[in-house]
Amino acid sequence: MNARLASAVGLTRSFLVYYGIPFRIRTLRRTYTQFLGPGDLAFDVGAHVGNRVLAWLRLGARVIAVEPQPSCVRLLRRLYGRNPRVTIDPRAVSVAPGPVTLYLSARHPTLTTVSDRWVNRASNVEGFSHVRWERTVSVPACTVDDLIARYGMPRFIKVDVEGYEDQVIASLSTPVEALSFEVLTADLDIADRCIDHLERLCSYRYQFSAGESLRIDPSGWVDAAAIRALLRSLPASITSGDVYATRSAHPHGAGSQRG
Repeated sequence: MNARLASAVGLTRSFLVYYGIPFRIRTLRRTYTQFLGPGDLAFDVGAHVGNRVLAWLRLGARVIAVEPQPSCVRLLRRLYGRNPRVTIDPRAVSVAPGPVTLYLSARHPTLTTVSDRWVNRASNVEGFSHVRWERTVSVPACTVDDLIARYGMPRFIKVDVEGYEDQVIASLSTPVEALSFEVLTADLDIADRCIDHLERLCSYRYQFSAGESLRIDPSGWVDAAAIRALLRSLPASITSGDVYATRSAHPHGAGSQRG
């Protein structure tokens, strides 16, 4: 299979997974109604094919879809380029502005990353050893602070950048109301650095959602020490998930019927 065909197949697979599963967008909407409502601003850092963009639009939010992967940018523009509440920013996010190297996996576009460390480690991690990053491309990068300066202060930030989450969060110098970052349990040092930086900004409460379950318990928020302990107690069957962080025990909109 040539590279162009492999890329098309990989992107089509991602689109079907993220848009084709019944009720997935409804589940996303129910999860994020705890954080977002009409008129709120959200940053989707690592937007990929944009399923969260769609869910947030249905909540009435304004969305900055930040995605450097060229094939995904083209798809996002086809899907949302004419929507006045969506801005597509075709950059990576890093600890400092400037060009960065993007490692592309044609068959697994969800695993495209800026982290050479993660690429080098993945062959020894269960569930990732089959992934190959066939080529690289140089892309421009900005910081989260740059995004805030350009678009305004977001109510919520989602960070899903395959092993580079700590560098993205390190580029934030102002506490935001709420955010999430992906966790790969094979590399919890990244999660630790994310939490360390957030706690330097202000005191947050945390919750872990395993895999793609999108489950958040309104009464399940814990402090930094407790979320670190929870992540290290996860069974081997859980290889990834998302940590949600909010500046208060009861996140914006929790328990309400917004959206």
